[in-house]
Amino acid sequence: MFKSGSISVLLMMLLFGSGNFLTMKKGFAAGRTNVTESCIMPKSCKEYSFTDWYKVGSYCVKYFNNSLNFTDAEFKCRATHSGAHLVSAHSKKHNDYLLCMVQKFNPNDLRFWLGAFELFKSGTFLWLDGSIWDFQIWTSGEPNHMYTNTEECVEMNWKETGKWNDDSCHVKKNYMCAFKWETVLKPGSEKME
Repeated sequence: MFKSGSISVLLMMLLFGSGNFLTMKKGFAAGRTNVTESCIMPKSCKEYSFTDWYKVGSYCVKYFNNSLNFTDAEFKCRATHSGAHLVSAHSKKHNDYLLCMVQKFNPNDLRFWLGAFELFKSGTFLWLDGSIWDFQIWTSGEPNHMYTNTEECVEMNWKETGKWNDDSCHVKKNYMCAFKWETVLKPGSEKME
């Protein structure tokens, strides 16, 4: 749908168009796995109208088994909730929760989009939700296309299960959406308690 050169412009519109200013700190395909391996699923969000989402840190997260390119996946996330974006991961524990979710819901195809991308061929990666880049767990040798426009978006579970890879944004993959759980509104109230 988009040429790789235009993806950077679109991503910048998504990031800065909402008024968010980001301050970032730099700090064998894995398509199948043994689902009998033990993993700990996060607890249900238990928030109004979002009980099929899971709590990962301060976010409600949901896996979508619907292959879309990176940009379309981000727009689908935004349509699910006003504060939703493709998921970000900020610790090994959170990353493990995401891995466990995809193992549960789609054990035959573990690859999915994370909400991260390379900013204008700079070698700097950012989260679409505006959160700080405070954790990364790249597959050995990745990211391998920094400073190019061939692989600007980030996925999980390409070559090593639970690890990240940079890939072309136009490739269709499943995805996870997330929003801060404090932003869920109850009918007739200002904010969730």
